Amino acid sequence: MENIRIRFRHLRTLIEVSRQGSIVKAADVLGVTQPAVTKTIRELEDIVGKKLFDREGRGVRITRYGEVFLKHAGASVAAIQLGIDSLARTDAAPPLKIGALPTVASRIIPLALTKFLAERTGSSIKIVTGETKPLVDQLRNADLDIVIGRLSPANQMMGLRFEYLYSEQVRFVVRTNHPLIQADRFTFTAIRDYPILMPPEGSVIRPYVDDFLLAHGMAELPHAIESVSASFGKAFTEESDAVWVISDGVVSKAVEAGRFSLLPVDTSDTMGPVGLTCRGPAPTSPSVEIFIKILHSVVQDYIRLGKLSTKP
Repeated sequence: MENIRIRFRHLRTLIEVSRQGSIVKAADVLGVTQPAVTKTIRELEDIVGKKLFDREGRGVRITRYGEVFLKHAGASVAAIQLGIDSLARTDAAPPLKIGALPTVASRIIPLALTKFLAERTGSSIKIVTGETKPLVDQLRNADLDIVIGRLSPANQMMGLRFEYLYSEQVRFVVRTNHPLIQADRFTFTAIRDYPILMPPEGSVIRPYVDDFLLAHGMAELPHAIESVSASFGKAFTEESDAVWVISDGVVSKAVEAGRFSLLPVDTSDTMGPVGLTCRGPAPTSPSVEIFIKILHSVVQDYIRLGKLSTKP
């Protein structure tokens, strides 16, 4: 096709001649000779097959065809400049600040960060883990670029947007030689006899857990312990007869490694969306955009391998 011969100099020359209304003045601004400007305009007219300027006194006037093409040329040059500016911001290496709920901190973040580091953006990285509300508050105050985890309640999402990644459910986890695993017959209500490590009030998954327990006739648990700490949960569950109620992503690798066992109870009713929470449509740094693309790629790979689910 003819239009593939169009170069950046053609567009810049078109824009400047139109702005100046003069070949001579445009040549001065562009820092080239008048014949060079004239030649560039003629080349462009040959490429598009239309006359773009008419002579008018000592200057030139853009034609109707020229006006139509100018609009698109201006948009193209602006887009190129935005790309150059974006790369310049990448060189400045703004830090990448990620808020991560425990469910993703040990599941998808490590591989995503490994691939991000391979991009050599030069950005420093800050990972903050914790409960949803404090992380969302930091996001809203621009102390974080994104938060990755379960979808927050509607009253916490004002001015924010959510990008779905995958779905996961809550699990009831015990050590591998726990009495509930060794029993001849498992009865779910028997968990009341053991310490229950629960997500705290206000956490995203707590309503799912409360509804699930209520549906199974357990409105109250006599030995409940609340904690959001994944490290404490793992240590306490390994060293006691506790039943840990936690998102699948926090313990999936430990279960695969044989350190923990899942109680044989169907928790599909606790399935909920996991994704990215960002600040509205505000522009982000190139480093953030690169990380988000990598994160989507990692999640899609895990879904293909059957390690993540997209079930509602």
